Amino acid sequence: MSMDPINQHIERTRREFLMTTASGLGMAALGSMLTDDGVLSSAGAAEGGAVNPLAPQKSHFDAKAKACIFIFMAGAPSHLDLFDHKPKLNELSGEKLPDSLLKDVRFAFIKKDAARLMGTNRKFTQHGESGMEFSDLLPHIAKRSDDILMVRSMHSSQFNHHPGQLLMQCGRAQFGLPSMGSWLTYGLGSESQNLPGYVVLTSGRGSSGGATLWQSGFLSSVHSGVLFRNQGEPVLNLRNPTGLPPELQRKGLDVLRDVNQGRFQEVHDPEIASRIASYELAYRMQSSAPELIDISGETKQTLEKYGVERAEPNIKGSRGRSGNTHQNFARNCLLARRLVERGVRYINLVYASWDHHSNLDTELSYNTSVVDQPIAALLEDLKQRGLLESTMVVWGSEFGRTPLGENRGGSKNVTGRDHHPYSFSMWMAGGGLKGGLTHGASDEVGWGIAEKPTHINDMHATMLHLFGMDHLKLTHRFQGRDFRLTDVGGKLIPEWIA
Repeated sequence: MSMDPINQHIERTRREFLMTTASGLGMAALGSMLTDDGVLSSAGAAEGGAVNPLAPQKSHFDAKAKACIFIFMAGAPSHLDLFDHKPKLNELSGEKLPDSLLKDVRFAFIKKDAARLMGTNRKFTQHGESGMEFSDLLPHIAKRSDDILMVRSMHSSQFNHHPGQLLMQCGRAQFGLPSMGSWLTYGLGSESQNLPGYVVLTSGRGSSGGATLWQSGFLSSVHSGVLFRNQGEPVLNLRNPTGLPPELQRKGLDVLRDVNQGRFQEVHDPEIASRIASYELAYRMQSSAPELIDISGETKQTLEKYGVERAEPNIKGSRGRSGNTHQNFARNCLLARRLVERGVRYINLVYASWDHHSNLDTELSYNTSVVDQPIAALLEDLKQRGLLESTMVVWGSEFGRTPLGENRGGSKNVTGRDHHPYSFSMWMAGGGLKGGLTHGASDEVGWGIAEKPTHINDMHATMLHLFGMDHLKLTHRFQGRDFRLTDVGGKLIPEWIA
């Protein structure tokens, strides 16, 4: 739990007294009190006395999940063309929605008065013992249906991309807040000794939110997501300058650590502990990061399953294309598995963009051809290796797409869908979640929610629970109050838990 400023002052005064009266006793007491303050875990003192803010920490109760791979499809895929089959929408295609539904609704681009419902050209079929329905654009993921928890009743308060992405990743549509990956490493630390606890891999054109989606906010900077490149130098400027011998680098880091540690003992600033840990981690990453992205040791069968060497197809989609997107995304999925194996707590796979205001069928065909095979391979690979039980995989975005066709500028050539926060779909798998379950439902045309509305903070609360964390207790005092990922909302959804 967070401490109020008065108690923090008392603790600081007590630390200073112990430090000045008896250095040995003072160091022991400092470690104990830093543990109480949440700055240092019981395993948080590294060799030489350096504090390790990412040392593994105890959860509030027994956890089912140890790692999370959040596959963030930035730009908002159309759930109505992928996961949520609405025969009634096709039947009513071309008709208006009742004015009562549209009265107080805001759109990003749709001209409300002339808007008409737009059906889908996709074919839906049932899969697995669960009978879960998927579009014909996702044949590989559909085969994993019995491992998947499908949520068809998500809703958001945000209808524009960047605020919606902040809400999904950080719990509120506000700058300067920690992302979920930051909260998890803050609460639990990381099992990895040689890689960051929170890694980000991107492909496609980039998300609206950019680096604000993996920020640490008011938490120490060591909890920020670290952006890895999937080829070349994994992290820019990680290599030593030409001519710098390893032993000289080590001596320089030792001196820098001692200076920082001395300052830390004086002022007890957690950011200094983060600085020490970051320098040491960067040193270890010089060998571990290149080893991570070297997939030459993977079998040919594995590489083919993920589609790492796929050629770009002859599909004229452009919103999700940047270079050889198919290979890049497939490689990121394979790297996600390798990161889990190396103890990394939280991995973000960000792929953009799904913002299909026009040319929906072609653009959606391209994007799904990028992600379908590698994601299905990731689920299968994790399960075969015994990792899916403890690895939570999440597929989602900031919101969905409207059942109305977009008529921007009064155009009669309606080929896309606008932003839709009132009802959309996400799916999850592994990490103690119940596979083969469909939770909630939208109404008959996919406009609103008919059963079991699920707010983004409800999802966050349940995810944290599976990591052994009570979302009401995972807090950090900032600007006079205790903040949490779920802020002032969020409720556990017990039926999701296996």
